[in-house]
Amino acid sequence: MRAMQTVAAITRENAPHPVLEPVDLEAPAEGELLVRLVACGVCHTDLSFQAGRGPRPIVLGHEGAGIVEEVGEGVTGLRPGDHVLLSAAPHCGACPSCLRGATPYCVHGEQLSFSGLRADGTCGMSQRGERVHAHFFGQSSFAQHALAQARAAVKVPDDLPLTLLAPLGCGVTTGAGAVLHALPLRPGGTIAVFGTGSVGLAAVMAARLTGAARIVAVDVVADRLALALELGATHAVDARAEDPVAVVRDVTGGGADVTFNTTRLPHVYDQAVAALGVQGTAGYVGPPGEAWSPDLGHMMRGGRSLVGIVQGGVAARVIVPVLIDLHRQGRFPFDRLIREYPFDRIAEAFADSESGAAVKPVLVMRR
Repeated sequence: MRAMQTVAAITRENAPHPVLEPVDLEAPAEGELLVRLVACGVCHTDLSFQAGRGPRPIVLGHEGAGIVEEVGEGVTGLRPGDHVLLSAAPHCGACPSCLRGATPYCVHGEQLSFSGLRADGTCGMSQRGERVHAHFFGQSSFAQHALAQARAAVKVPDDLPLTLLAPLGCGVTTGAGAVLHALPLRPGGTIAVFGTGSVGLAAVMAARLTGAARIVAVDVVADRLALALELGATHAVDARAEDPVAVVRDVTGGGADVTFNTTRLPHVYDQAVAALGVQGTAGYVGPPGEAWSPDLGHMMRGGRSLVGIVQGGVAARVIVPVLIDLHRQGRFPFDRLIREYPFDRIAEAFADSESGAAVKPVLVMRR
C-alpha cells in the first residue's frame, strides 16, 4: 500500500487542545502495523504532553484499539482484519530487559515512547510535506489510522467492543499490573491506594482479586471515593477532611503492607511512605512533579522499600488476556470507569479528564 491520507488530532505549540486535521501517513515500515483506529483512551500523560512536553507538532494518544489493515515486512502473528490493542510499551525486543520479558523496562523505551520518531529517526506522518511527529508510545492513536509497533500490539477477541478494551493499553493495566505483578500484596494483606483515577481504581479492583483484607482508597473527590468503595475498597479517606496516614495506620494495625501512589504530588509521596508498615513497599507510577526526598531514616529503620513501576511492570501480552477473562467473569468491571466521546469532541474529553469529571475518557473514531 502506498502513502494514504487520514485525520489526526494534532498538538501544536501553545494550543489548549489537539485539533483534527488531515495528515499523510506512510505505508507501514518493517515491524509495523497500519491500524484503523476504532477508539483511544485519554490518559494524563497525554494531558502533560499537550501542556508543553515533547516536540511539536505531534499526534498524541497511547491507548489505541482498532483493526489491522496492513502489516509491514517481518510481522508475524498478526494479519489484516485482526482486532488489536496497542499497548503503551513500545520496546526494542533485543536489550537485556526485553530478552528476559521485562518489556516495560526496555532500555530504549523512553526514546521509543516520547521522541515522536521511530528508532531509526524517521517519521511516518507528515502534512503538506512537513513532518508531524508521531509514533508517540509507538502508536500516536489520536487519529483515524496509526502506524503501530507490531511487537507491542496485543491481538484481542473480536466479540468485545474495542471502545471497551482501549483503556487496557495503559491506565487500567498500569494499576492492575502493579498490584498483581509488581507489588508484594498477598491474601490477607493491606494496601492503601493514593489517587482514585483510572490507575488507582484499577489497583483497587486488582487488590480485591488478591484477597487483601484492607484496601484503603485516598482521594479528595467524593464521587471517586464512593466508586472505589463499590469496586472493592474497604475504606475511603477524603484527604481534605482526614489525615490519610493516621487512618491507614489505624485500619491496618500499624501501617500498610503496600501503598500505591498514582499522583505526582510530593506531599502524597510523603504520605504513601509514612503510611507503610514494617517492611512495607511503596509503589509509584510517575515521578513527583517537584523535587522530593523520602524519609530515608523511616524507610531504613523499618526495612521499607520504594519502587517505581512502569506499565504495571508486566508485558501487555501477559496481563491483557488475563484482565479480559476477569472482566468476562464479572470480577474486573473496568467498564465502569469509561465515558465515551466522539473523536471530534476531543477538546471536551481533555477538559473532563483534566477536571476529573470523567475517570477514563475514551475517544470513539468509528463504531
